[in-house]
Amino acid sequence: MTTSPLRRAACAAAVLLPFLGLPTAHAQDGFPGRPVRFVNNFPPAGPSDILARSVADVLQATWKQPVLVENKAGAGGNLGADAVAKAAPDGTTLLFGIDSTFTVNPHLYKAMAFKATDLKPVLVMSSSGLLVGVNAATGLKTLKSLIDEGKTKGVTFSSAGNGSPGHLASEQFTEITQAKVTHVPYKGNTPAVQAIVAGEVVGGMLATPGMLPHVKSGKVAALAVTSRQRSRLAPDVPTVAELGLPGLEQEVLYLVMAPAATPDAVVAMLAKAITEALQRPDNQARLTQLDMHWEGTTGAAAAKRLADLSERYGRIVKATGMKVD
Repeated sequence: MTTSPLRRAACAAAVLLPFLGLPTAHAQDGFPGRPVRFVNNFPPAGPSDILARSVADVLQATWKQPVLVENKAGAGGNLGADAVAKAAPDGTTLLFGIDSTFTVNPHLYKAMAFKATDLKPVLVMSSSGLLVGVNAATGLKTLKSLIDEGKTKGVTFSSAGNGSPGHLASEQFTEITQAKVTHVPYKGNTPAVQAIVAGEVVGGMLATPGMLPHVKSGKVAALAVTSRQRSRLAPDVPTVAELGLPGLEQEVLYLVMAPAATPDAVVAMLAKAITEALQRPDNQARLTQLDMHWEGTTGAAAAKRLADLSERYGRIVKATGMKVD
């Protein structure tokens, strides 16, 4: 049966109707008329997972629709990102993750099932540095003493896994200081921290919240943070730039990504809704607890930031021969 042009136009309008007028508050109410899925491409209880669940709780009430969080970890975040890249570009499937999936992995993995350009940024939510910590029993109390130890004897650093921010930071440390660092990957941030506490490794460059309880107990010595500014959780710990090593600066960006073909109006609405959810006082307090600084970057600015980081990290991966096993 032949469909008339008028009928085809009416059908097209019906498909687009939910998105028309976005990003107004009225259009957000009840969006999108069916369940939404947030894919976190790392294990449960990590920072990006906590952010995803915090946003989901708010938006589920706002949209009056289920907002589900699914953990799909593996291959440095590639498995979850691939699932979102192949999802329908209608705003109902989003990736909550970190920048390394897009800024490090393309240079690190010989083959990936998706391209970084198969997704586009909705929102760079926040950033967080890493804490440079060592087992207190080593007697190393300053960043300089750690570097000297690495140059004379060599040191071991744990990380949350191959291709993780801690792995990249370890390689940067080696390149810039010329210290000998042996990277020891673990399956997640918690076991990587425990390895430092147990003395399995000398130290590591890991997320501050996981390290801080052991710093307070005296089992881990905090030497520096890699962020541009001091951590609000550990204000007495200097930045690497303050210690004369700005090249060691590294921040993890926590972001939301959507399939690349998602309409710009839908992306703008989602960015606004997620921003409003995270700016609630309880979620701002949660960001502080996670040692995160609010960013709120969207659109072309977010895309450029990821592109700039990808160029920088690509040089480091090539220069250091960084690999995944």
